[in-house]
Amino acid sequence: MEFHKLPPVKDQIMKCVRCGKCRSVCPVFAEIRNETAAPRGHVFMVQMLRDGKVEPNNDVNERLSNCLMCENCSVNCPSGIDIHELNAAARSYIYDKNPSLSKELIFDSLWTRPGLLKASSKFMWGAQKSGLQSLARHLGLTSILPGDLSKAEKILASVPRQSARSFLPEYNPARGEKKYRIAYFLGCGTDLLNPQVARATVDVLTHYGCEVIIPRDMKCCGLPHIANGKMDTARKLAVHNIKIFNNGDYDYIVTDCASCSSALSSKNMEFLLGGLKIEDEAIAFSQKVMDLTQFLMEKLELKLPGKEVDDRIKVTYHDPCHLANAQGIKKAPRELLKQIPEVEYIEMGEANRCCGGSGTYSLTHYDLSMRILDKKMDSAMETAAAVIATCCPSCMMQLRHGVQRHKWNATVMHPVELLSQSLKQTPAKK
Repeated sequence: MEFHKLPPVKDQIMKCVRCGKCRSVCPVFAEIRNETAAPRGHVFMVQMLRDGKVEPNNDVNERLSNCLMCENCSVNCPSGIDIHELNAAARSYIYDKNPSLSKELIFDSLWTRPGLLKASSKFMWGAQKSGLQSLARHLGLTSILPGDLSKAEKILASVPRQSARSFLPEYNPARGEKKYRIAYFLGCGTDLLNPQVARATVDVLTHYGCEVIIPRDMKCCGLPHIANGKMDTARKLAVHNIKIFNNGDYDYIVTDCASCSSALSSKNMEFLLGGLKIEDEAIAFSQKVMDLTQFLMEKLELKLPGKEVDDRIKVTYHDPCHLANAQGIKKAPRELLKQIPEVEYIEMGEANRCCGGSGTYSLTHYDLSMRILDKKMDSAMETAAAVIATCCPSCMMQLRHGVQRHKWNATVMHPVELLSQSLKQTPAKK
């Protein structure tokens, strides 16, 4: 669909009354304090782009890309404007007018092919294990990387040797009486950077009577592509995944990644595919998609048996933007953590404040991302927790970098990892 005819661009821009509410909740504006970085400034910029008052060039794109896509402005907008959708639509429009070979290679040639992603991950592991990455830093070779990558490459501190897909079978039978047949949407971040989370997810679901299928042909959810102006590629990925998952007879499609469940949600499917022939199939698909913690608490009605624990571990929780803002899921992960006998849950201040990661944002806007991260780390460290739990691979990567950056003796984990560890110590009653 043409940029000017997209529903957010066509119908929502004029709703903005310039009240400034969005400025008070925007983590980027809090650091820059410039109207061009405020969400309402982005709305005005998209309006001028639509009306032909500014050219769709890279200067405009640079201003619009100074946004985390955290959706905090959208959920707090009194006029109900989906500001993140306006921004994404504008980025895509500008990219179409200014294509980039590097983005084509990354988001079309690499990020649409799981095999190539896995090979790239393997290469990075080899570079770290052999000391090549450290040597390159020592010799100053990383300084030749484009943009902020010379600083941001250190965020990928420890790439695992194996991806989750390399050791998890496609079919995982339920233990005990089967309750549900589940398709597990194994996202790129969990698969390549957090395979231990995938193992814990399968362990927990099968433990509670779920038959878990991991379709081998699934691809990226498409959220990184939307954020980087590649909406056409995101549509193709969505269509591919819809076909793959709709061909199976599943009760639910579960994912442990907040970004994936957001990208696969009904709202995002409508944004990407609304008005196209596949819209009905997309709705049928998205209605089955659930966040893992929500599925555990609402569908499985998880209740862990009580037990005496001498020394509980202090755990705090960070709300991923794509879970709390995009989907309104805040209660389920906290309820899950509070049920784990070994956990002493401590709520951090401003738990719903963005950590500054936002997928590729920390790689392209490293310095600003770190300023936002430092505020998050201040809140987390005040809890004196030993574990920061969160439900997003991007947040996990960012928070691990924050722990290292602040020399804090803490671990970053997904709630399902803590649950899996607890179940192995004391199996749940049937």
